[in-house]
Amino acid sequence: MKKKSLILVVSTVFICGLLGYFYKALAAEKPTIAVVLKDTKSEYWSIIVSGIEKGMTNFGVKGKIYAPTQNNEDQLTILYRVLKEKPDALIFSPTNPSESVPVLEEFKKKHIPVLLVDTGVDWAGQTSFIGTDNPSLGEKAGEVLSSMLQPGYKVALIGKISKDNVSEDRIQGAKDALHTVGIDTVEGYILVDDDDAKVKPVIDELMKSNSDIKGVFASDDGMALEVIKYLNQKGLNLPVVGADGIIEMLKYVEKGTLKGSVAQNPYDMGYISVENALKAIKGQRVEKSINSDVDIITSDNAKSKIEFLEGLKN
Repeated sequence: MKKKSLILVVSTVFICGLLGYFYKALAAEKPTIAVVLKDTKSEYWSIIVSGIEKGMTNFGVKGKIYAPTQNNEDQLTILYRVLKEKPDALIFSPTNPSESVPVLEEFKKKHIPVLLVDTGVDWAGQTSFIGTDNPSLGEKAGEVLSSMLQPGYKVALIGKISKDNVSEDRIQGAKDALHTVGIDTVEGYILVDDDDAKVKPVIDELMKSNSDIKGVFASDDGMALEVIKYLNQKGLNLPVVGADGIIEMLKYVEKGTLKGSVAQNPYDMGYISVENALKAIKGQRVEKSINSDVDIITSDNAKSKIEFLEGLKN
């Protein structure tokens, strides 16, 4: 009897140990994805993070999300540190696309797939780019704005001078759409440093130099909101179209203060980037460029968009 009990105890211990081994083995087999973004704190980037985290959960991968911090650790420093950790794939959104190419080449040499999210790089080694077609976004924004105006009117275009050409591409797309229907444009730029307060003197100068401006396109919502505040202070009622689809901008559309706007899909960008990073790890085919598309926001769909984004915070 004692012998049988001893055998039972030993068997139980052996089985538990075996199960523990298999559990650890399965856990160790989870692919690891490193994510290096421009930011994680602002609303737009926090939405991308939500999409990435949901993707990691749904697709069963491990991962860490990095971004430059206040202690001045820049993206290149982070990338070289991540390279030493040898992740199975890298998801990256460059602040300075051209400067990032040498370290991205190092990832490629180690056969680590590199997927770019939100912002592209002029580099043939990328596995995929997941994000917005910015000229197309600008074109749609121009079409939305032109629907509120008449041929012969003049529109101000506000953008940031940056190293990634995002603003320039959106401005050009909007300009082309507006010119197609006979609407004139005047451009104004601010230096890229994420100080949206610098928009006010730019739009003020444009309005003083062009008193016949009838509408404004800003290449991101932060700038668009500053334009709206400026116009409110001056008692001017002009249509303003932004680009990102952050909650504050959407609320203007929901209330009817703005007739319409355009919105990127940052949540989808994050989720799709993880989905395709896993495909790349498994050696499956991945599209070289994946358009996360743009939504036209009106009073009919603004509320549902707001509810979705607010739900991500819970």
